[in-house]
Amino acid sequence: MELGITGKRAAVAAASSGLGLGSARALAAEGVTVAICSRDRARVDDAVAEIGHGCIGLVCDVSGAAGATAFVAAATEALGGIDILVTNAGGPPPGNFATTDLDDYPSAIELNLMSVVAMCKAAVGPMQERGWGRVVAITSVSVRQPIPNLILSNTARAGATGFLKTLAREVAEDGVTVNSVQPGTHRTARVTAIYGDAADVRMGDADDFGAIVAFLCSEQATFLTGAQIHVDGGAYQALL
Repeated sequence: MELGITGKRAAVAAASSGLGLGSARALAAEGVTVAICSRDRARVDDAVAEIGHGCIGLVCDVSGAAGATAFVAAATEALGGIDILVTNAGGPPPGNFATTDLDDYPSAIELNLMSVVAMCKAAVGPMQERGWGRVVAITSVSVRQPIPNLILSNTARAGATGFLKTLAREVAEDGVTVNSVQPGTHRTARVTAIYGDAADVRMGDADDFGAIVAFLCSEQATFLTGAQIHVDGGAYQALL
C-alpha cells in the first residue's frame, strides 16, 4: 500500500534500537527522511547505516524535558522542519509499591511523561501552521493493563496517554493527528533486561510494530486520531 508520505520529514526519538529503530526503518522505507537520536554516537551511527535512505543521526538524551526539546530543535534544523514526530524513550527501573521509593517517581514522570509533552510542545505548533502533521507516541500496553513490578512505568505512561488524548482533540481541526501505540512484549533489549530471553513467551517483532507506526502517519490515517492501539499479540484480555 502506498502511504502517501514520501518526502515527509520525521523525528524519531530513541531510535538506535528496539521499537524506535523499527519505526524509523519503516518510515524511511516509505520515502520519509528520518532524523533519529540516541545518547551514544556509536549506536547512532550504526543505526543510521542500518536505516539508510538519508537518515540523520543526532546525539540527544530524551530522558527529560530539556533533552527532548533539544532533540526536536536539532531535528528541525537538520530536516528543515518536522512533519512526523514519533515520541519514544526507555523505561524506568522495575519495582513494585513496596520496593519503589517516593523519590523515584519524579524521574520516571520526567522520562515517560514530560519528555512526551516537551517534544509535542516543540513540534506540534509548526505542524498546525502547515495544516498537516502526525504525532505517534510509543507507550505501553501497561496503560490498559498494568504490568506487575513496573509501577513507575505504569504510572508515568498513563499520564502521557491522558495528555495525548487531550492534545488530539485540540489539534484535530488543524490537520494534525495524535495517536499512541501500546506495545506488549517485543523482542527488544529492555524486555530482555527485565524478563530474560524467555523462549516460552510469545514476542512481537520490532519491524512489524514499525509498520503500524508508519500506517498511523499515512494519508489513509487522516481521520484516525486520539486512538490508543495495543500491539501485543492478544495479551490484553479486556473487551474495552
